[in-house]
Amino acid sequence: MLEILFEDDYYVAVNKPNGLLVHRTRIAEEKKEFALQILRDQLGYHLFTVHRLDRGTSGVLLFAKSSKVATLTVKAFEERQMEKLYYAIVRGYTPPEGTIDNPVKPDKDHKHKAPQDAITHYKQLGTVELAIPVGRYQTARYSLVQVVPETGRMHQIRKHFAHLRHYIVGDKRHGDWRHNKMFFDELQSPFLLLHAAMLGFEHPVTKQYMEVHAPVPQNMARLCTQFGWKDVLPAAVFPPASEAL
Repeated sequence: MLEILFEDDYYVAVNKPNGLLVHRTRIAEEKKEFALQILRDQLGYHLFTVHRLDRGTSGVLLFAKSSKVATLTVKAFEERQMEKLYYAIVRGYTPPEGTIDNPVKPDKDHKHKAPQDAITHYKQLGTVELAIPVGRYQTARYSLVQVVPETGRMHQIRKHFAHLRHYIVGDKRHGDWRHNKMFFDELQSPFLLLHAAMLGFEHPVTKQYMEVHAPVPQNMARLCTQFGWKDVLPAAVFPPASEAL
């Protein structure tokens, strides 16, 4: 079962775990379970996708209960009316804050398309240096960053931090395999450390502003506690119960 974060007559939002696809795709026909299918079976009625998260990304995933509301919500995403906030653990010490304004090239399946404008804002929340050799360095440095994407291109956040060479840990396509391997071997962390923590928008029917928050998954909560970062995350995404993980 999926963790339901919010539900009313028009929407249902869940906390998608790492590794789960949103819906069936041409490149993942072999997968038997998808968030859309699981939630339909869990609730017993039809739902409509309005956006997507990468398979490896955890966090807020919103579905509409009617095609009309779905159309309105997709339009809001396209017009950048939806507020999105992510947290990520990345390689190295990032600057205190910054904006990445760099066009995103389509993946190889859509290489005929032109690069798309893409903007991502970020803020460093904490750093850690681990006494674990990685590559030619005897220690490894990492940052916890808060990320606000202004646009919503495919793999935008992952590609943008790769552009800065502050690769997101656990990113097998755009990341650094040496750091991914260290986290897997030494810290028992096999997942992409990118979490969609908040989605905010004006409800198209009630016209009220609403925010949906998703607690970080257990693996990320454990690492944040180990690295001394639990106090820099809001309770909405790092509830007190997570401290014991």
